[in-house]
Amino acid sequence: MDNRIQLISDGDGLAVVGSPADVEHFLASERLLSLSKDLGLRRLGSLLRAGSGVARAASEIAAHSGRWVKLTEESTQLVKKFGLMESRTPGISHAMVGKPGAIGSWLQIVQGPGSFLTSPAVLTGAAGIMAQLARQHEMGEIRDCLATIDRKIDDVIRAQKDAELGKVSGAGLDIESAMTVLEVEGRVDDDTWSTVQARTHTITDALGWALRRFDALTERVEGTSGIGDLVRTAKQAEFEVQELLVVVARCFELQSALDALRLARALEESPEVLEGRRGALTVDRRRRRELVSGRIEHLMARLDAAAGRVNSNVLLHLSAHRAVVGSVNHVGITVDEFHRPLGIESARPALETTRWWDAARDPAQLRNATAEVGRKAVVGAVVVGAAGVLAKGAHGGRDLIGNGTTRGTRG
Repeated sequence: MDNRIQLISDGDGLAVVGSPADVEHFLASERLLSLSKDLGLRRLGSLLRAGSGVARAASEIAAHSGRWVKLTEESTQLVKKFGLMESRTPGISHAMVGKPGAIGSWLQIVQGPGSFLTSPAVLTGAAGIMAQLARQHEMGEIRDCLATIDRKIDDVIRAQKDAELGKVSGAGLDIESAMTVLEVEGRVDDDTWSTVQARTHTITDALGWALRRFDALTERVEGTSGIGDLVRTAKQAEFEVQELLVVVARCFELQSALDALRLARALEESPEVLEGRRGALTVDRRRRRELVSGRIEHLMARLDAAAGRVNSNVLLHLSAHRAVVGSVNHVGITVDEFHRPLGIESARPALETTRWWDAARDPAQLRNATAEVGRKAVVGAVVVGAAGVLAKGAHGGRDLIGNGTTRGTRG
């Protein structure tokens, strides 16, 4: 290899291929070695059995090592640094770099006959394995998300009245068993796959149930008008959204496992089947996430609107205002925690509470309060409220005056 290594990116991860020593040296020099996983290039042998030059391909696979790392800010910079070029495999970019120069940095070199991964079949196979590793990595991140949300999925599922949802636990056992077979044997046999395949509808049914619950919750928020009712509905949304996102996250975790198993099965067939399967699963994964994200965005918009209704009359409903803002911000934090392992960034800012003293000086707030209870009542409320604020300030209270803004905490 003469210290040459090859880089492949599919937008989700980065693979480094070369001799074992060179691959480790390169990743260590970029401080990514501890984050990398074995690519498992030996599994490409099954994909090339039906092709020509089997003996040569097998010897080249044996001579190469590959490691995979999830694309993060650091590894993305590495892709930009070496200027990977698009390959003939859709969605896959590729480059070859050479041994370190005098200053100790790796140098990009022109691809030539020595590039092992210029073979379309081998590059397609490597891309399929990378996609499989990405789905397995995503499963781990979703498990961390479930731990952060701090609710046990089995407890949530057992609490539901819908018996179909309870089947998710059983489906999880079968799918996790199949993943163990894949990790130990490197492939998924027909018997294992037939067991898992019979469970796929359970995941989609559970996801559909959760989406219907999101719709029902959104309609409930939209149909609530009274201040007291808004406080109760916003508080209920804190629990329900957390509960639903646990179910959705578990469905996404198991779906990622199913995708990894499907890719492993396709790896046993042909480059054409593998490439088609990889593309189809990528599109399906994106659509599922867009479907759920759309429901969540609609719900958050309705919750923000509900908070806006309470915020318009802080003078008379300060405690309700604080309660609704707190509940909506808590829902927003839970949603952000759910989005993070899926690579979805939130642009929604946390809501802020309005200090009573500021509301008392806002003409719009005064008009809204007057419209609700009349001018004399508002004047009395302002006098009483101001006295309370001053009394609290004298005792060191700073939540209504001074730095009284309440912000949601971002995870």
